Amino acid sequence: MNSSYSGRLVSYACNDMRSYGRMHEETHPTYRNEYQRDRDRIIHSAAFRRLEYKTQVFVNHEGDLFRTRLTHSLEVAQIARSIARELQLHEDLSEAIALAHDLGHTPFGHAGQTALNDCMKDFGGFEHNIQSLRVVDKLEQKYADFNGLNLTFETREGILKHCAMSNAKDLGDVGKRFLEKTQPSLEAQLTDLSDETAYNNHDIDDGIRYGLINIDELLNIELFRTQYDIVNKQYSSLDDKKLIHEIIRRMINVMVVDLIDTSRQNIADAGLNTVEDVRNQGQKIMAFSKEMSEKKLELKQFLRRELYQHYRVHRMTKKAADVIEALFNAFMDDLKILPSEALEHCNILKDRHGERGIARGISDYIAGMTDRYAIVEFERIFNPRQLSFVNLHP
Repeated sequence: MNSSYSGRLVSYACNDMRSYGRMHEETHPTYRNEYQRDRDRIIHSAAFRRLEYKTQVFVNHEGDLFRTRLTHSLEVAQIARSIARELQLHEDLSEAIALAHDLGHTPFGHAGQTALNDCMKDFGGFEHNIQSLRVVDKLEQKYADFNGLNLTFETREGILKHCAMSNAKDLGDVGKRFLEKTQPSLEAQLTDLSDETAYNNHDIDDGIRYGLINIDELLNIELFRTQYDIVNKQYSSLDDKKLIHEIIRRMINVMVVDLIDTSRQNIADAGLNTVEDVRNQGQKIMAFSKEMSEKKLELKQFLRRELYQHYRVHRMTKKAADVIEALFNAFMDDLKILPSEALEHCNILKDRHGERGIARGISDYIAGMTDRYAIVEFERIFNPRQLSFVNLHP
C-alpha cells in the first residue's frame, strides 16, 4: 500500500501490509494494495458476472427494472465505501467484501436458497454465505497456480457473515472467530450493515414498482413517513416516481448518518487502538442507535408482511422452489444428464466424499445458475417438446 493511503487509516483499521495473508503466497501487487487486488479479482470472476441475472425478490424475467444481485452488490459497495471513508477505515477492503458477499446466492433469491438447503438437508445443508466463500476459495477456475481467487483473509472473513457452529470447525481460519466468539474487522461489520441498509430501502422501490405495496401503506412506517413529510413540504407537486426516489435516498442518508455517528461513539467508548482490539470486543462496534434500530425493525416487519409474503411473490417463490427441487432430484437420479463440466466436478467430489460429494457438486452447479438458465435447464429436462440442443450456458 502506498504511504499516502496508509496515512489516512486509523490504527484499528485493516491494513493490507499487515494482512493475515492468502492461502497461497503471492508477491505484492505493483501499484495496487492487496485489497484492491481482491476487488479486481472479484469483478473479473464468472460468479460476479452471473449476478446480473440473479434476483433479490422478483424473478429476473418479470421485468428489466427490478434490482438484481449485481445492482444490489454495487449499491452496497457504494454505501460501504462512503462509511469507510468517513471513519478512516479501509475503503478497498469494504468494497471487495460488498462486491463478493452475494456470489454464492442461488437463482431465485432466498426462495432458491431455502429450496436448495432442503434438498441438501441430508448432505450438509446449503447456506449462501458459506457458498460465497466456496466460490472464491475453490470454484472459480482462472489462475494457473491455484483454484479459487486466493483472496486475503480479511476479505474472506467479511464474506462469511454468518456461520453455524457445526460448519465453523470445517472452515479453518475464517471459521475460527465463530468458535472463539470474537468479532470480525470493522470493515466487515460496516459492510454487513450497508447490505441491510441497501436492501431494506431498495425493496421499497421495487415493491412499489411491482404494485405490491403503495405509498399510503408506507405512511404507517415512521422512517418512511418522516421523509415523506419533509419531501412533501419542500416539493409539493412531485410525481410519484420522483417522490419515491427522493424519499428513499433520504432514508438511506439518515440511516447511514446514524450508523456513522453511533459507531464513532462506540469506537471512542471502547478505546480501540488495534485491529485485535476490534476482534476482542464482546459485541460488534458498528451499530445503529437504539432509536434507529427500532425504526428499522418496523420497516423490516412491514416488508416481510406486505411484500415478501405477498401472494404474488409467494407464487413466484413456490414455482422457483419447484424448479430447484426438480433439478436437484433429476441430477441425483442420473448424473449423466449433467453437462460435461458439471459431471466432471461431481465425479471428483464423489471420489473424495461419496454420495455427499455428488450432492455438493450438484448444489454447486445449481447455485451457480442464473434465474433464466435454471428455467431453461428445467425446460430441457422436463419438457418433452424440448428435444433439440439449445446453445445456452450458465
